[in-house]
Amino acid sequence: MSDAPAARPPLLEANGLAKFYADGNVQALRGVSIAVAPGEFLAITGPSGCGKSTLLHLLGGLDRPTEGEVRFRNQPLVGLDLDRYRAREVGFVFQSFHLLPTLSALENVQIPMFEGPIPRSQREPLASELLAEVGLSTRIRHRPAQLSIGERQRVAVARALANSPSLLLADEPTGNLDSKSQDEIIALLARLRGERGLTMVIVTHSPEVARAADRRFALKDGLAVDVSS
Repeated sequence: MSDAPAARPPLLEANGLAKFYADGNVQALRGVSIAVAPGEFLAITGPSGCGKSTLLHLLGGLDRPTEGEVRFRNQPLVGLDLDRYRAREVGFVFQSFHLLPTLSALENVQIPMFEGPIPRSQREPLASELLAEVGLSTRIRHRPAQLSIGERQRVAVARALANSPSLLLADEPTGNLDSKSQDEIIALLARLRGERGLTMVIVTHSPEVARAADRRFALKDGLAVDVSS
């Protein structure tokens, strides 16, 4: 575990986040505050239903808090173009992959590029490079049903990198994987983080994923507690 990243100014901050559902009768978060430095790997743990995915959605601009704010590069998300923020600054990886079944791996990776600055002529070559980067250079024409579960997650990781984001948000990225595939995805993410300088926030139930992080926060009763030590 490294303390160095925390000494730098935050790339991403959550201040007093609260989220209510069902006309205020259900409270997922009760005042969560965290700061994530550039290049840091933060793991968020906790039991099912504690608000981990809700927090990730708020950090990624997929939802808005009932109270509090999220800041990116010291700018409130409410003052940013959220479509641009999600398309160009954030890469998302989900437990269920969200790959389109009728498209090949190469085509799936290109999907975020339609919202980014990459010219049409460069999309396929870049997608091919990204798939090679995650070890799938021989599987680029395969559709999701023709890939193993671990390979599908690798495609999802490649897709998340399509627009060279500064921030990677992952929701249980190893939740559907066997132990071997989990170890491979952990190693892949660690390598990509080092090579690309990615900032990563990962929601996980896996102790192995959590141990790989620089810092760990546990969500309990809607609050975040630093459990790194």
